[in-house]
Amino acid sequence: MKYISAITLILVYSCKDKEAKEPAIGFSGKINIVMTPEHWDGPIGKNLDSIFSREMIVLPRPEPIFRTRHVDPEKVNSSMKRTRNLIFVFTLDDQSEKSEKIKRMLTAETIRQISQDTSIFMRSLPDVYATGQEVMYLFAQDEKTLASKILKNGQSLINHFNLKERTRISKGLLNASSTKSLTEMLNKEHQFFIKIPFGYRLAENQNDFVWLRQINPADDKDIFIAQKKYSSQDDFKKGNLIKFRNEMCRKYLFEDPEQSDSYLVTETSVPEKEVVTREFNFDGRYAVEMKGLWRTNVKTMGGPFLGFAFVDDRRGLFYYIEGFTYCPSKDQREIMRELETILYSFKSQKIQ
Repeated sequence: MKYISAITLILVYSCKDKEAKEPAIGFSGKINIVMTPEHWDGPIGKNLDSIFSREMIVLPRPEPIFRTRHVDPEKVNSSMKRTRNLIFVFTLDDQSEKSEKIKRMLTAETIRQISQDTSIFMRSLPDVYATGQEVMYLFAQDEKTLASKILKNGQSLINHFNLKERTRISKGLLNASSTKSLTEMLNKEHQFFIKIPFGYRLAENQNDFVWLRQINPADDKDIFIAQKKYSSQDDFKKGNLIKFRNEMCRKYLFEDPEQSDSYLVTETSVPEKEVVTREFNFDGRYAVEMKGLWRTNVKTMGGPFLGFAFVDDRRGLFYYIEGFTYCPSKDQREIMRELETILYSFKSQKIQ
């Protein structure tokens, strides 16, 4: 994906760059999209809305990856400019007053560059109108071209804002008052590091398994770290991952420790909510991500989970780290984003 040079696009900031900015406002997982009503109702708007509103996979109830809101350029006031996720969309051939209002937010040189280089269709900049904000510009010569580019690069757009949300959560959640003594104890005993937000307690601590838990009135948030000796690449196969997960859950995770039949299992009996895996790079290592639903063996509780599997070659250990939640009375998308952020802080080494 090609970007306009920072030297030119820095001019988008204008004099606001020299002013102290207030913090961004708005809810996590929401994107405001500024474009003309005609473009919103056409292929550009339909493509953008369908991309960001895709259902987040493997949640108990349908929830979109992002909630989008169309904003008429005439209604972009000072409060709207401060929202945390903001996208401005326009085409160069649209000469309407509303479209021109969006273009005036960029410099003449920027407009000239994007009109000459048709490979460029997007640019993102942080903190344009507020601190902690992400502003994206999407543009092309005409409606057909921009709609096509958006559709082709849909997953990249999702990944971009997912990363920004995770970065915000990391700054806010993990940099707040944390359980330093618990982090240090786990680092010393297990030679791994994980940032533990305030409110989590140690529910289980074994040589091969650690369970961290935060119980709130409306939800139960959980992180566990399981490990074993690495045997072969077959450990990463979905069937073997599910088997290892079930073994550790049956051994250590119970709805009620006094009831041996209340252990957690991986839900594999719901065809439309199958366990899914994907390969990715985790902290410089080959890894497999696994998403699915869990339930208790007696089918009294359940919810979503997200896990990462990878190998520490130095120690010959196979790690499976997971975040799962139980919160039947509320949406779970943002809770899963929080748990994902905690998992990404994991380091399979002792931090001095």
